[in-house]
Amino acid sequence: MTSRVDLDAFVKAYDIRGLVGSQLTPEVVEAIGAAFVDVIEASGQDVVIGHDMRDSSPGFAEAFAKGVQRRGGNAVSIGLCSTDESYFASGHFNAPAAMFTASHNPASYNGIKLSRAGARAISINTGLAAVRDLATKFLETGIPELEPGSFRTLDVLPNYARYLRGLVDLSSIRNLKIVVDAGNGMAGLTVPAVLGTAAGLPALPLEIVPLYFDLDGNFPNHEANPLEPANLRDLQRVVVAQQADLGLAFDGDADRCFVIDELGNPMNPSAVAAVVASREVERASQNGEQGIHVIHNLITSRIVPETISALGATPIRTRVGHSLIKDEMAASNAVFGGEHSAHYYFRDFWGADNGMLAAMHLIAQFGSQAKPLSTFANKYNPYAQSGEINSTVSDIPAAFKRIEQAFQSNEHDNLDGLTVSSSVGEDFWWFNVRPSNTEPLLRLNVESNTIQQMELIRDEVLSLIRT
Repeated sequence: MTSRVDLDAFVKAYDIRGLVGSQLTPEVVEAIGAAFVDVIEASGQDVVIGHDMRDSSPGFAEAFAKGVQRRGGNAVSIGLCSTDESYFASGHFNAPAAMFTASHNPASYNGIKLSRAGARAISINTGLAAVRDLATKFLETGIPELEPGSFRTLDVLPNYARYLRGLVDLSSIRNLKIVVDAGNGMAGLTVPAVLGTAAGLPALPLEIVPLYFDLDGNFPNHEANPLEPANLRDLQRVVVAQQADLGLAFDGDADRCFVIDELGNPMNPSAVAAVVASREVERASQNGEQGIHVIHNLITSRIVPETISALGATPIRTRVGHSLIKDEMAASNAVFGGEHSAHYYFRDFWGADNGMLAAMHLIAQFGSQAKPLSTFANKYNPYAQSGEINSTVSDIPAAFKRIEQAFQSNEHDNLDGLTVSSSVGEDFWWFNVRPSNTEPLLRLNVESNTIQQMELIRDEVLSLIRT
């Protein structure tokens, strides 16, 4: 038993993420493991537990396993893995899972991504709050003992690699030279298995140039956060120096993948989503499927729904958010879902996101034609985008009121924050402003068919936000 711990401070909307030592401790993690078993009623069942390369992750995974066993669950340790590898284990074995990672956050953080059986998401509204509250109770009163569950280890990496190879055939593409920046994260383990021969699979027509493949949770070279342009510079430099066909940058837990073209320029994540969406729609169509749906969140480029519609499928526009996308994937039976943050979701992967699988689809499509990536990608990136711009705002409701008044003659919708749009002939623009869930920030995204119009709208809205 211990004094009350404020789990509210680090149990987030979609996962658990906190500071090692002051928030996340082995005692806290053990209580969370016990509570997880109770909330999802997993006593007597297998619970898959994986972890990334952070120094604190193995100990936390061990503590979680103790909590699982104390409430009668059978702990199945899959050891070092990527987040999408843990989703694979959850889906393949139809078992709940816990993944210890803080994704792209610095080394002082860690966290837990929880899944129900079949890689189904758990959010604050679908079980995570109940886990938080019960874990708090266990920390105050102790964990009631049941007949303890078992513990065993399992290596799922070969099956994971084989499964992905079965979804995307790369054996007949042209030879490609690819620089991969793992950022000292879990892609250093998964890329050699999936794209190489480390899992005992046949060699592909790929020359992989590894960058920072050593697993090191202290991130000695740069943070494993490809969203920050500074963290892409090494990859951009090596792609150009090596005259590679493309570069791939993974985040720490390797569930997101960013693409660099042969000139060293980033490929728009929405363009990647459009490429993958087209492949998944065409494959479903060839299998005779009708009523095909594809999900995109409301800040992806207009090219994504246009690509989906042009192929005869139905685009479904959603709010931003991991669990929201997963829930909508299940509800609509969508073949694919794309977010501008470089999260890509697949029906053939239990509706979960998988950066490696998205990269394989891109490689397959790109490698089946002769153009360089910079030219190939142009088709999927015809519009001007601002990227996400964050502003610290003390009075968010007042900022929204200013924006609404300034654009009152335009079309508004409130699916996620405020989206304002205008379309006259082929000319269009739209912007979305939405608040952060955790900080006093407003996030702005703008898109237009011309750079001039995008910049005009961007600057006008920013002036209203920051007044």
